[in-house]
Amino acid sequence: MSRVSNNVFRSTAFSADFACAATGAAKRGFIEVVKELEERFPDPAAIEKEADKKAFVKLFGEYLRLENILQNYDEFASLKALQEVDLNDAAAVEEFKAKHYLSDEDLQALQAITMPAERKVQDYRSTYNDVRDWIRKEREGGGGDVTPSAIDWNDVVFEVDLLKSQEINLDYILELIFENNKKLKDKTTLVEDVRRVIRASIGNRAKEELVVDFINHTNLDDLGDKATVIDAFFQYAQAEQQREAQALIDEEKLNADAAKRYITNSLKREYASDSGTELNAVLPKMSPLNPQYLTKKQTVFQKIAAFVEKFKGVGGQV
Repeated sequence: MSRVSNNVFRSTAFSADFACAATGAAKRGFIEVVKELEERFPDPAAIEKEADKKAFVKLFGEYLRLENILQNYDEFASLKALQEVDLNDAAAVEEFKAKHYLSDEDLQALQAITMPAERKVQDYRSTYNDVRDWIRKEREGGGGDVTPSAIDWNDVVFEVDLLKSQEINLDYILELIFENNKKLKDKTTLVEDVRRVIRASIGNRAKEELVVDFINHTNLDDLGDKATVIDAFFQYAQAEQQREAQALIDEEKLNADAAKRYITNSLKREYASDSGTELNAVLPKMSPLNPQYLTKKQTVFQKIAAFVEKFKGVGGQV
């Protein structure tokens, strides 16, 4: 029995316009939004103007909301699965139709829908996250010499929850390293693919260089299975965590015992906090009245916060 019908495509977020269930208002459909993304932003990494960044963020946010609606439809799962099928392989096509209960007409309906390649969606997500990080830094005070923006971002909502709902975890990324290394046998291409996946992620972006360094410093061919790759990474990451923690303490001349306690507690809660007196105890001996005190405190806090983002979840001791 067929699960797909042209009526479904006309009545859901696939179509050029559809009624929003919550408000009844007309909304653009997935097909139209994908088309505009492809036409206006064929290379999201090349977006430079702030006005274009804003336009991209609003458009890709619309894409994320539509994609979230479509996750509820079997037809969307079939459409995504179709992207992996070699349509020139008759046996593979028949197997796909049988698995998804599709008729020839259903298959034609799916083929008529343009679906962006997974790599392109990762690039979109990466740029979306880049702009979000950039805006956050600007709002936190990107620097005294920065010219105030003429672009109003107050009407832009970043769809963080929708990104998180499709977040991939670190173990998946490490398993991907194992699988791609077997296929590629080329670390340059492997690193490029892994960077794309990590930068499309919210929770793992800070670990990009840590994962890339692991790839570059490890003979992946010696690791026989996915579990071994995961174990090897965590051993590497824990050693780097200790090394970088000590380097930070030495560089900023911190109170070593207090710094290790503060960093350990921050790693456990997965964020650094500058409230209370815990951070003050970390700082080198300096009077709070010293004009450099607040600057030093903010510098140390920012470095430890970045350290925690990079190493949270890897375990081990500092």
